Amino acid sequence: MLIRELFEKKIDRPINGVIKADQTDDASKWQELDEYVITRELDKHLHGFFNSYLKSIDAPGDPELAGKVGVWVSGFFGSGKSHFIKVLSYLLENKMVSMGGESRRAVEFFDGKIQDAMLAADIKRAVNADTDVILFNIDSKADTSKDDSILTVFTNVFNERLGYSPDHPHIADLERRLDAKGKFGEFKAAYREITDCDWVSERDAFHLNSDSIKTALARVLGQSEDAFEKWLDNPEAVFNLSPDNFAGWVKQYLDSKGPKHRIVFLVDEIGQFIGQDTHMMLRLQTITENLGTICGGRAWVVVTSQEDIDAVLGEMRSAKSNDFSKIQGRFKTRLSLSSADVHEVIQARLLEKTPAAWDALVSVYKDKADILKNQLSFTNVGMTFKPFANDDHFAKVYPFAPYQFQLVQKIFEAIRRVGATGLHLARGERSMLDAFQTAAMDMASEKVGVLVPLHRFYPSIESFLDTAVKATIDQAGDNASLEPFDNLVLRTLFLIRYVEEIKGTVENLVTLFIDQIDADRLAIKIQMEASLQRLEGQTLVRRNGDEFFFLTDEEKEIGRGIKGIDLHGGEEVKALGEMIFDGVLGGYKKHRFEDTKKDFPFNRFCDQHPYGTKGDGDLAVQVITSLSDDYADWNEARCLMKSTEDGGQVVIKLPDDRKLGRELQTFLQTEKFISRTNDGGLPASTVRILQDRAAENRQRQDNLTVHIGELMKIAEVFAAGNKVTVKGGSGDGAIRQSLDYLIKNTFTKLGYLKHICQDPQTEIKAILNAPDTADQKLKLDGDDGNAPALKEVLEYVRLKDSISQKVILHDLIEGRFGKRPYGWPEWEVVLLVARLVVAGELSMSMDGALLTRDKIFEQVKTPNKWRSIIVIKRQTVDAALLQQARNLGKSVFSKMGPDGEDALYGFLREHCEKWQANLSGYLKLAETGKYPGKDAIDAGLKLLKLILAEKDSYGFIQKFVTLKVEFQNLSDDVSDLDTFYGTQQPTWELLGRKYAEFVVNRKELDHNPDAAAALHQMESILGHAAPYPLIKDISGLVSKVTAINDALVVKRRSHALEKIDQHVSEVKEALDHIAAPPELRNKCLSELQKLRQTTEKQASIAHIHQAVAEAVDAKDDALGEIEAYVPPKPAAPTPPLVTPGTGGAEPTKTKAEPPPPVFKKPRVVRPAEMKSGYLKTQADVDAFLGKLRKELEAALAAEEPIEIR
Repeated sequence: MLIRELFEKKIDRPINGVIKADQTDDASKWQELDEYVITRELDKHLHGFFNSYLKSIDAPGDPELAGKVGVWVSGFFGSGKSHFIKVLSYLLENKMVSMGGESRRAVEFFDGKIQDAMLAADIKRAVNADTDVILFNIDSKADTSKDDSILTVFTNVFNERLGYSPDHPHIADLERRLDAKGKFGEFKAAYREITDCDWVSERDAFHLNSDSIKTALARVLGQSEDAFEKWLDNPEAVFNLSPDNFAGWVKQYLDSKGPKHRIVFLVDEIGQFIGQDTHMMLRLQTITENLGTICGGRAWVVVTSQEDIDAVLGEMRSAKSNDFSKIQGRFKTRLSLSSADVHEVIQARLLEKTPAAWDALVSVYKDKADILKNQLSFTNVGMTFKPFANDDHFAKVYPFAPYQFQLVQKIFEAIRRVGATGLHLARGERSMLDAFQTAAMDMASEKVGVLVPLHRFYPSIESFLDTAVKATIDQAGDNASLEPFDNLVLRTLFLIRYVEEIKGTVENLVTLFIDQIDADRLAIKIQMEASLQRLEGQTLVRRNGDEFFFLTDEEKEIGRGIKGIDLHGGEEVKALGEMIFDGVLGGYKKHRFEDTKKDFPFNRFCDQHPYGTKGDGDLAVQVITSLSDDYADWNEARCLMKSTEDGGQVVIKLPDDRKLGRELQTFLQTEKFISRTNDGGLPASTVRILQDRAAENRQRQDNLTVHIGELMKIAEVFAAGNKVTVKGGSGDGAIRQSLDYLIKNTFTKLGYLKHICQDPQTEIKAILNAPDTADQKLKLDGDDGNAPALKEVLEYVRLKDSISQKVILHDLIEGRFGKRPYGWPEWEVVLLVARLVVAGELSMSMDGALLTRDKIFEQVKTPNKWRSIIVIKRQTVDAALLQQARNLGKSVFSKMGPDGEDALYGFLREHCEKWQANLSGYLKLAETGKYPGKDAIDAGLKLLKLILAEKDSYGFIQKFVTLKVEFQNLSDDVSDLDTFYGTQQPTWELLGRKYAEFVVNRKELDHNPDAAAALHQMESILGHAAPYPLIKDISGLVSKVTAINDALVVKRRSHALEKIDQHVSEVKEALDHIAAPPELRNKCLSELQKLRQTTEKQASIAHIHQAVAEAVDAKDDALGEIEAYVPPKPAAPTPPLVTPGTGGAEPTKTKAEPPPPVFKKPRVVRPAEMKSGYLKTQADVDAFLGKLRKELEAALAAEEPIEIR
């Protein structure tokens, strides 16, 4: 049975493989409806669409539904979205379609295709509504030169549907206005009569026929031609196209057809047309929104796009800050078509078998099932390619293999994505259905038993390929160096060139070439390998590891350029070293020796060339590869000899491997070519190729690293003059195991560390902070407590001390004991030094000062400080001097210090620092001049500063004993000062306050012998440099003077108050005499009253006397105010009214008011001021008395009271 005889329908019949919006002939309609396959996915999407559509029919005018009239249909190439919306257009319009004398309505084609009865009923109910359908491909209709192209195309297709101009909206607007007046027909007739031409065919030449149009308009509208002159000169200027106007025109049309009439715009490839133009997307939002709201849900918009709406808007949002929330609301119905069911469509439309063919194929499968499973297997693929599931599956898809339904779809998408095809394929001019039909037709004459190889799909896209791609494949067919099979391999490699899910390995290519169920895979593989070798030699394909890739002409040029790159030996060695040490070994420059947890730095060599910066570490790893010029000379003897150099190193000899050299050379040539070529001015196609090559080269580098790791596993390893057997594992394991072996066999004193501390830093802190009573004695003989290691450290420091060389802690750790033959961990060395410090064998100093035990850890815990720390052999104090210091400490501090140099040093230093802190506090008070002891404090602080400057115990203790007398004197001073500032300070401050109070009355107190003596003694205490023994007398002295002072003050205050009260009485008497008002009384008495209150509280006798004098002045001022006071005059009484002629009695005369009382201020007479000098004679006395008499008589004559002062 031949392949063509298998099918129910002729395999070579015309099939419209690509659905076009403008293809509307009856034959196309019939086939598109008759052969439309309702898959499970399409059944779901039809449910979704009609569910939304019927809601707007059932609830007309609902404002919420009116805003959701958009449908977004998405799907990648070949998903059937164009076919879907075209079938929707047929269903919604439901017109009659005729073919071969038979006629059917569109909905009738779906009887039996739709199994869901409810869905079938919904479709029939929806198509019963009167609906206009406008289906168009926006890219073919739109004029992108227009400013508002998307609105313009909507307007044009709507105008075209109504019979108006489809290309010029302003002309269509004229036609619409004429039609609204019922004059459009008359206008066309008038225009024909005037021009003898049809208006529809002539309207595009609008500007050339303006006179005729003007005449026709004037005739049908009954106006003059001049009325249309201005409009005809520039009709576009007066025409306003906006979404509101467009929606208004659509509503006007719908209303003219009746309240239930509807219109649906179906727009194909809107997503590709809009692209990343945010203005167009927002315009589509506005158009859809206005159509929905203005037309009340009767106008719908259905669009298709390769991307779903959220993905499109997401890309726009990421680039610009636009709000697309509204458009998402308008397109609430979203249908996403995939190619998951493409096999159902192809099987139903193309591969349906006759009963006889079905039975024959089922029989074939039962015989060949196991063979088919082995034949159609893939390796290293990014997705699971389906095999034949069973005999039914085999019969459905034969002569194709199941994987082809998945792979061909990926091929079409990939080729289209990278632009290897021309414009037609990019716009969907080809389809999956067409590709499978073409491949089946090529096999039509073959017998059952064949399978369609992948290269059979090449002709279905051949005519649409870019010229450069097609020329490469065509020229290969004419190449005398190649065989016909090579051209088929080249076609296959091109088809999968950009498909990431499958790799172009030999095994996969053999599977793609299976053209018979019983094909010999081994024979095809041999043929394939030879073919690939020929193609690679002609630079038509390239190899990357086990993969092969198709090369275009441009890629071939680049390939030849890469092969022409010259390399230097050093470049290969450097790259190989990077892959070995950075790739396989992960960039590690240090090796962790697990026994001691120490990181050993090591130098790295590749083919005897150093890799990276060469350090001063003892270890080295030398890797010898097959790329070395003298690789053949590296026999076992040479490797063993090399491994003993420089105290021992690791030598790793990799196996001889051709692939390593070939792939490394390709990697370096590609990298070098790309860096030289990629200068920023290349064509986009070249840049893409270089980017692909760069990506492949990164993968090649990764593959090389993995390959080198595998070679390391089986390499020969030598260390310290021996061949080392490494256990299986990773590639870096060989290096790590060999380094372990080298360390164990070349660091001969590593074993001195018998015990490795798990947490050395914690241990260091603990032993440095241990109390002096702890047993810190060291045993430097034997093996206990790392005794050999302690002895090594101590002897080294002693040796350096004997020749006066400094031992820096960093050099001790890294330089001496971190290298051969020791290799001790850094913190273990620090721990050893700490133990020796605690044992009194070593000391540590920093910045010229000795570090005390309690300060050492803070410094050594930071490795950066190790270079500033010096380790020294410790000087110790002899026992006699130590005992003297202890005795002196007891004498000075009243407490015996501990035994042991460090402990005593800490004791003495602590007490000195305490004294220093206390004296510094006392000094602040003494410096005010109000407190004693400043000289003693200054002397004490000077002495303490001198002793505390000694930072090591040896110097400190020596100086302390030397300054014995000074410290004993200071001890007495500190005792007095502590007592004074601790307990006597309040008594001293009381003395100061009281003396200040008494001194103001000193003149009066000095008349009292007891008070005078006490004040003198108080003054003496305050001025004493060391008044500490006298502090006890202060309370008695203060009490004595206080009693005398208080008595004097009371006496003087009593006398003063009497005087002030007398003055107050005089003022009150004067005020009463003139019946003074309250204001005057307050004014005259207030000052005297204030003076009285002050005097009652005053303790100073001088101030009391002053208050009495001020009271006299206040009295004089008050009497002056009283004398000057003028009382207000009383108002005159109103006389009674007397009416003339009444004969009434005469009015009574008013009695005169007595005059107001007058106050005369006393005249103050001061006799003492009337004389000068002494009265020596009778004449002097007579003159003085005469003068006094005269003054007194004058006062009496003036009626002034007299006050003698």
